[in-house]
Formats: sequence, C-alpha cells, structure tokens
Amino acid sequence: MSESTITIKGQTTLPKAVRQALDLGPGDRLRYVILDDGQVRLMRTRPVADLAGLLRREGQRIRSLDDIDAAIAAGAAREGAAGAAGE
Repeated sequence: MSESTITIKGQTTLPKAVRQALDLGPGDRLRYVILDDGQVRLMRTRPVADLAGLLRREGQRIRSLDDIDAAIAAGAAREGAAGAAGE
C-alpha cells in the first residue's frame, strides 16, 4: 500500500507506484471522485482530442451522420414492431 504526507499547503507527492498505475507524467491532470462511502477515486483525465479515432476499427468504413440516423431509425422501427407484436 502506498502512502504520502499532506503538506501545510495541502499538497502531496503521488508515490511512484500510483503514478505508474495511472500512467501519469508531468503535466497530466487528475480527477478526484468522492464516493458515497467517503472513499475517493483518483483518475487521470484525458483531453477530448485523445478520443479521436477511439471507435475506429480496422477494415470498417467510416459512417456518415445520415448512415447513423438511418440505423437509429431502423432500430427504433424494429423495437416498435416488436412491442406492437407483443401487445
């Protein structure tokens, strides 16, 4: 288990094991999430730009917004037909 001390200014140094576990480096930003039971979850934040290409899959063509809208409409129509058949 890793520990650190809080300075009079409220600062601390993250132990090396924590920095490695979160893949942290100089300039990285952290997010603190306080859970209902009083525990705190520490997470590395990522810039929105890092999300570019996140869903891209090799060999899969890029879909247009029209393609996406059509797929949503088709799914909604299937759900509506399935619901109507069960009534």
